[in-house]
Amino acid sequence: MLQNMPPMQPHLIGCSQSSGSQQPVEHWIHNQKTTWKWSKSRNRPYYFNAKTNESVWDKPEGFNGPAAKPPGSEGKVRASHLLVKHSGSRRPSSWREDKITRSVDEATAIIKGYREQIVSGETDLASLAKVYSDCSSARDGGDLNFFGRGQMQKSFEDATYALEVGQLSEPIYSDSGVHLILRTA
Repeated sequence: MLQNMPPMQPHLIGCSQSSGSQQPVEHWIHNQKTTWKWSKSRNRPYYFNAKTNESVWDKPEGFNGPAAKPPGSEGKVRASHLLVKHSGSRRPSSWREDKITRSVDEATAIIKGYREQIVSGETDLASLAKVYSDCSSARDGGDLNFFGRGQMQKSFEDATYALEVGQLSEPIYSDSGVHLILRTA
């Protein structure tokens, strides 16, 4: 199985992307040709080893090719977030609380506390979002999937596009409340 192989330096042998779709990306890992492909049924990437005919969901150790993105995601970003609503939010209720009465300052303090926990390595955004986010994306660990310009509130969108992949935002304010955003693609 790919994940149990000893670490080796991977070598890129080819990458093909046409303007309208993404083609499989081929890499040699441990002398075995590995390709990422997009699963239409699961809407996520998987990795196929042509030598062993094995497919795995998790990115194999040593695969350092470009990030897998679904067809049609060009120009889009992917992010996860954690939302803390306050009494001034456009809809001050959530799956967690019927009526939210905290102030903007209280929501900001909560978000800053969550950020400290993530930055310190104590936990991660997905774990916190599943339990504490006031957004329905909590069930997916805060994952919002891919989105483009004009699909999110402007302050949220601008903040997400300004982040590097893997970067965590400072508190971001929108009509929905106060967010922590992690850009994932």
